[in-house]
Amino acid sequence: MGRVQDKVVFITGAGIGQGRSHAVQLAQEGADIVAVDVCHQVSDKVRYAYATESDLDETRKLVEKEGRRCVTAVADVRDIDAMKAAAAQGVGELGRIDAVLANAGVCTFHKDGSLTITEDLFDLVVDTNLKGVWNTIQATAPHLIAAGGGSIVITSSAAGIRGQVPYAHYVASKHGVVGLMKAFANELAPHRIRVNTIHPTGVMTAMGGDPSAYECAEPQPLFVAGAANMLPDLDAPADQPYSAVPILTAAEISKTVLFLVSDDARYITGVQLPVDAGNVNKP
Repeated sequence: MGRVQDKVVFITGAGIGQGRSHAVQLAQEGADIVAVDVCHQVSDKVRYAYATESDLDETRKLVEKEGRRCVTAVADVRDIDAMKAAAAQGVGELGRIDAVLANAGVCTFHKDGSLTITEDLFDLVVDTNLKGVWNTIQATAPHLIAAGGGSIVITSSAAGIRGQVPYAHYVASKHGVVGLMKAFANELAPHRIRVNTIHPTGVMTAMGGDPSAYECAEPQPLFVAGAANMLPDLDAPADQPYSAVPILTAAEISKTVLFLVSDDARYITGVQLPVDAGNVNKP
C-alpha cells in the first residue's frame, strides 16, 4: 500500500472502464485523482455507450470511498481549451499534478473492411485517440514541470504494435501515440518527466464488448487471429486443458499503470509496454 502516496493523478476517460479502474487502484495506493470524461455519446455510429455524468460521479464516489480526494471535470479531449481548464481546475483544488494517464479512446469495428470507414468516423477516432493525447499532454505537462517532474502513461493498444484489422483508423491512431510518447520522453526528460505507452490486448470494458467487433469474426478471419492471446487464464486451475485467455479485466491493466506511475519505475521512460497475455509476440 502507499506506492503513490499523496500523488495527484490526472486521468482522461475516467468515467468507466480502464479509466475508472485506474482511478480506484491508484486511490487504494494513496493517490488523489482528477477524473475527466466527455460524458455524452459523441457519435451515434459508436455502438457502445460512452460514460455519463452519473458514471463520472460514481468514479468520484469510489475514489472517496478509498479515503482519497477526487476532482471531476466534464471535458472532451479533442478540445484543448476544455483540457486546459480541467487541468487548471485539478491544480486549483488539489495543488498540483504529479502524473497523467492519457487513457480516453474510441474505436469502431468494420466487418466489411477498413475501406468502408467514413470520413467522420476516421476523424472521430484519430481526433480522440491521437489529437486527444496531444491535447492532454499540452494541457498537463506544464503542471508536471511546475511540480518538479512526474510520469505520463499513454494508453495505446496491441493495435499500436501490430497491423490489426479491420479498423485501420484505430490502428493508425494507436501507432501515432507511440510517436508522441517517444518524442516527449526525450523532450521532457530534462524536466524529470517519464513518458511511456501501455499496449493492452482486448479488455473487458464497453469498447471490448462492442457487438460490431463480434460481427467481424466470420468475414474477417484476420480479426480473430489478431485478437488471439497466448497465456491461459492465470486464475483458472493449472490442471485445466490449455486455452488462451480471450480478454483481460481492466484491473490487470491498472496494475501496470500503478507500476509506471510509482517510483518503482523511476528510470523507465520511452518504453512500449504490452499488457497483452502474449498477443503481440505470437507467431
